Amino acid sequence: VLKKISLVAAVGYTIVLAAVCLMSLKDLPDLEISFAGKIFHFLAYSVLTFLWFNALFFYFKASITKAIIYSALFAIIFGIIIEALQGSATTYRSSDVYDAIANTLGALFAMLILLASKRILIKKI
Repeated sequence: VLKKISLVAAVGYTIVLAAVCLMSLKDLPDLEISFAGKIFHFLAYSVLTFLWFNALFFYFKASITKAIIYSALFAIIFGIIIEALQGSATTYRSSDVYDAIANTLGALFAMLILLASKRILIKKI
């Protein structure tokens, strides 16, 4: 079950994240938190990394280390592409290097958590 769900969850989340990042946000309320957008980016790309790790590990049977590295690389590259598309493919969004940094930090944070979990798991075995 986890094998089937992991790929569907990763692909579905990626599509929804791309749609949210490329749609107009003018009708959404302002949260009045100065770093709310950056926190969203950090968390969204942490989740993206975790979901793709699960898909790579459970569905594609990649090793734990490869799944961690590839999922983080995918999230970082995807985040950079989305930021570039916001500036070039839309008239209502703009590229923001700080968003790309928040995306990258979220992916790296997830990668560190996964690497730490791997070490703990190996020590228990």
